[in-house]
Amino acid sequence: MTLNSYLRHLLLATALLSSTLPLSLSAAQRSLRVTAIVEHPALDAVRQGLLDELIRQGYQPGKNLEWEFQSAQGDASIAGQIAHKFVGDAPDAIVAITTPSAQSVVAAARGSLPVIFSAVTDPLDARLVNNLEQPGGNVTGVSDLLPLEQHLRLIQQIVPQARTLGIPYNPGEANAAVLVKRIEALAPGFGLKVVTASAPTTGDVLMAARSLVGKVDLIYVTTDNTVISAFESVLKVGRDAQLPVIAGDTDSVTRGAIAAVGFDYYDVGRQTGAIVVRVFNGENPGEIAVQHVERIKLHLNPASAHSMGISLSPELIRRADKVVE
Repeated sequence: MTLNSYLRHLLLATALLSSTLPLSLSAAQRSLRVTAIVEHPALDAVRQGLLDELIRQGYQPGKNLEWEFQSAQGDASIAGQIAHKFVGDAPDAIVAITTPSAQSVVAAARGSLPVIFSAVTDPLDARLVNNLEQPGGNVTGVSDLLPLEQHLRLIQQIVPQARTLGIPYNPGEANAAVLVKRIEALAPGFGLKVVTASAPTTGDVLMAARSLVGKVDLIYVTTDNTVISAFESVLKVGRDAQLPVIAGDTDSVTRGAIAAVGFDYYDVGRQTGAIVVRVFNGENPGEIAVQHVERIKLHLNPASAHSMGISLSPELIRRADKVVE
C-alpha cells in the first residue's frame, strides 16, 4: 500500500468513526424538563437565558438535548400534574421556575432525580432545601430574593411625600407572602405603612388594585406571579387614579411601571443553566450551594412616571442602567 493510499484509508476510517459517534466530546446526550407556574416576560426571560446558556455550553435541543417546557397557566393543580408527568419521564434533571412549580416538582420527585429551581424568593421558607450552603438531597438552584431595602429607598426618592405603600398580592403564593412579610417589617424604618390587597387569581388583580385607591400614596408590586401576570390592570389603576406604580422586577418597567431596582431575569436563567450543566457533568445538586443574583440594575420609565403625575429627577435618570423611551 502506498503512503497516499494509506492516508486515504486512514481518513476514511476516521470519518466513518466520527459519523458513528452521535455525541460531541464536550456535551453528552441529556434530557431536561422545564416548568413554570405561569408565563410572563420575566419568567420567559429566565427560560430563554437557561436555554441560551445550555446552547453556549454545547447542548443543542433536537441534537444532544431533549428539551420540554410546560406552563401551569397559574393553576397549582396543573403544576402538580406537570410535576408528576415530568418525574415519570425520568429526565437527567428538571428545572422548576418559580416557587409554586419548584414545590410541586420537589414533592413529586422525592429525591429520585436532580431538581434545579430558579426565580425562587426564599428556598428555606418554601422548604425546598434545609441549608443554602449545603442543600443536601437532590435539590439546588437560584434565588431571586429582592433587594427590598433598595426598593424602599427608591420609593423614598421617587415619591418622597409617601407615607402609605399599597401592595396587591396573592396570599396563597409562598414567595409573595414572604416578600410582603419582609416589607412590613422593613417599612417603618423608612417612614412607611403597608396596606395590602388580596388577589388570589389574576381575575382579582384589578379589583385589588382599585381597592387601594384613596388609601395609599403609591402601589408597589413584588415579583408575585399572579399580580405580574395581570400587571396591566395595576397600571390602568395607577394612570386613572394618578397613583404611582413601582415594581420589583425590571421587566415590569418596560411594561409601564415607573421604576424598579432588580435583576435581569435573563441573567437569572443563564446562572441557572450553568448549574444544570454542572449537574449534567456529574455533580450532586445537594452539594452545590444555592446561588443568589448579584447584579442589580435600575430601570426607569419617565413617560409612565408622567402619566401617573410624577417627575423623575435628572440625577436619578443619570444613574439608571436603562431608561425606557
